[in-house]
Amino acid sequence: MAIHKVCGMETEYGIHPIGPDPNPIAASSVLINAYVADMARRVGWDFEDESPGRDARGFASEGAMPPKVDTHLVNAVLTNGARYYVDHAHPEYSTPECASALEVVRYDKAGERILARSMEAVERILPPGQRIVVYKNNSDRKGNSYGTHENYLMARTVPFTRVIRHIIPHFVSRQIYTGAGKVGAETDNAGAEVDYQLSQRADFFEEEVGLETTLKRPIVNTRDEPHADAKKYRRLHVIVGDANLAEVAILLKVGVTAIVLAMIEDDWFAVRGCDYTLATPVPAMRQVSRDLSLSQPLELADGTSMTALEIQWELLDLARKYTEDRGLACVGGENDGPEVMRRWEATLSGLEVDPQSLSGQLDWVAKRSLVEGYRERHDLAWSDHRLAAIDLQYHDLRPAKSLFARMDTERLVDEQSVVEAITEPPRDTRAYFRGKCLQRWASSIAAANWDSMVFDLGTDPLRRVPMMEPLKGTADHVGKLLESCTSPAELLKRLGS
Repeated sequence: MAIHKVCGMETEYGIHPIGPDPNPIAASSVLINAYVADMARRVGWDFEDESPGRDARGFASEGAMPPKVDTHLVNAVLTNGARYYVDHAHPEYSTPECASALEVVRYDKAGERILARSMEAVERILPPGQRIVVYKNNSDRKGNSYGTHENYLMARTVPFTRVIRHIIPHFVSRQIYTGAGKVGAETDNAGAEVDYQLSQRADFFEEEVGLETTLKRPIVNTRDEPHADAKKYRRLHVIVGDANLAEVAILLKVGVTAIVLAMIEDDWFAVRGCDYTLATPVPAMRQVSRDLSLSQPLELADGTSMTALEIQWELLDLARKYTEDRGLACVGGENDGPEVMRRWEATLSGLEVDPQSLSGQLDWVAKRSLVEGYRERHDLAWSDHRLAAIDLQYHDLRPAKSLFARMDTERLVDEQSVVEAITEPPRDTRAYFRGKCLQRWASSIAAANWDSMVFDLGTDPLRRVPMMEPLKGTADHVGKLLESCTSPAELLKRLGS
């Protein structure tokens, strides 16, 4: 049976410094430092286990450029178990490990609040008139794209070739509900030809499979860094997603992908004799993104053709049969899996009948209604810079400026639970142990990362506590232990015994 799909999100935010140093790296550092300044003690990231160059295929293509690890930039671990740091030229927030798609929604939204608070904090220390503005989007309209990455726990025993074969059709076709919407295009000299498209990221993918994340971006990323027991697990690092603000879109992006991965893990495609391999996946990425009618057929490897919507219907039908036979315990338990299935079907039905009916659930639909309304009122050409400005303002994380915030979009997590998630970790993954230790004993923690924590008790050598099982270290597992310990020394002693 498929293992539980522990998952998480990494978001690189767009940043625009106004007045201070225009260097985005410096601005990102100022932004994050302003937020973490109030922490009793900042705990940094432990880079010892970082290995971004490890390839799931067992080799790296000639000329491949794995991501560089910047160990000298701001890098903090938060009490909710998340990571908040400077990634190249962007502030990045990585959610803690989550046991369901709905928890990812909650902690992703908590990340938005953290960035908003960071902007408020930095404005208090900058001279009047200077500020740093942050956007949750994926491109700067100068040909540069920054990512919103997903991560899913998978069994090491699953052949990676099987993952590639069956996940690509899903990644290409899921844009119809995961796309954040975009005015125009930035590649192929097609800016004048594309009025509006579904996805912000589709323009920037050039290969089917590869290790890179910033150049020659592949649809399937082969980075093999499980942040867990490498003999048992792999982590599928997904780089094709858009930065969503709509909560239903986030739920579908993560929840449906987790279900598809569970089916791949259980070899359900072979059991049911289903294969939706695309003939040319890279061109298909852009074709789907630019097809607002959702009606253009994609050529499959077997010579037949299907639209992106039809592929998603086929995957849903496959998932229904999978649910009847295997259940959905591996993708969030009794409630989350069925809710994702219900939302998936309702969304595909809405897209089939009237996409505009989903303006409260999907970003690309919501944004298009804003842009179209403004364009028609002022009789503007699609190339008018004011439409691009509206596109950008949709993603502005300042509550008073955000166009998304003015939209009547459906909430899946209440604001109180989101605010709680800013400081409190999930209770059902190892992030609970990490977050609670940071809350109680930050002064005795030298560093932390996803799969270990390093304690410094002052007299003894540094003590590393491994956390190789993502579903251990939960509230049920260690909650009473943590409550009963009065010091980190006592905790380490009892863990050792």
